[in-house]
Amino acid sequence: MKNLFSHLRSLLARSWAFNRTLTLALLLHLALLPLALALIFLDPKIITGMTAWIKPTKFAISGAIYLATFGWFLSHVQRGRRWTGFAATGVGVALLVEIALITLQVVRGVPSHFNSTTPFDAAVFSVMGLFIFFLMLINLLLAIWLIFQKLPERTFAWALRWGAIIAFAGMGVGSLMPAPTADQMARLEAGEVVPAMGAHSVGVADGGPGLPLLGWSTQGGDLRAAHFVGLHGMQIIPLAAWLLSRRRLRARLSEGQRLALLHLAGIGYLGLTGLLTWQALRGQSVIAPDGLTWAAYAGLLGVLALGAVGVWFAQAATFREAATKLRM
Repeated sequence: MKNLFSHLRSLLARSWAFNRTLTLALLLHLALLPLALALIFLDPKIITGMTAWIKPTKFAISGAIYLATFGWFLSHVQRGRRWTGFAATGVGVALLVEIALITLQVVRGVPSHFNSTTPFDAAVFSVMGLFIFFLMLINLLLAIWLIFQKLPERTFAWALRWGAIIAFAGMGVGSLMPAPTADQMARLEAGEVVPAMGAHSVGVADGGPGLPLLGWSTQGGDLRAAHFVGLHGMQIIPLAAWLLSRRRLRARLSEGQRLALLHLAGIGYLGLTGLLTWQALRGQSVIAPDGLTWAAYAGLLGVLALGAVGVWFAQAATFREAATKLRM
């Protein structure tokens, strides 16, 4: 336990030396988490069909994970180092503004997202949108930086690139949410005042029956599923690279084969994000895909399986060639 705390202190010190704003944002997200968790049980407010403090809890967790991961990704950028400080500071500020405004609206007892009930509420959501758009641009810049980095391990290098690209795609899904729904457009055209502009859900109103904690609609499409999956590509794809680097696999697979499997993982994960987006836009709940959606998922899985089989046969051919040379 003492070694763990010593390691965490060392990581924190290095993070603080790297960028204070990003580290402060991370610490504030972590500090908010226990408070928000406690208020889930202490504060009875309900906002958009869900216990009010669940949203700050989810955003505190996801924000802390993103900040830590983004800082780690930036630490591998060698070219353009003078810009990495700007990127780290920008991400820290953007997520601080987002979590602060989400918490403010929960304290006020009103929705933070898509709320156009009053000019103040609309301004809050607009400010959040501007900062998240800025965050999206920085994430794209990170992906571009990583493409031009020369890292010693190709599989790990491509894991970082894929992770940043997929996270950008996940953020792109989020940019679809503020668009007015068909019902909202009809009400606007009729000259009515619309209290919400945009939605997470497709085909149903926000706030209906949803999955526990996540809140994703169980009756219609929900873009949050694809948004969530895409954002966490920054953790999942590097994890895949780490698994491929384990001693047993390194002994059985060449660097080229491990790289091929990593590319398959990146393509598959990006494909999953795309299919979840397509499913949501067609008004289907994430837990109720129709036959066409199942066929699309099966097709993606089939392509990945064929690719993995191809890598396996390439490995077998390599072993046969090596054995032949030994006999000679």
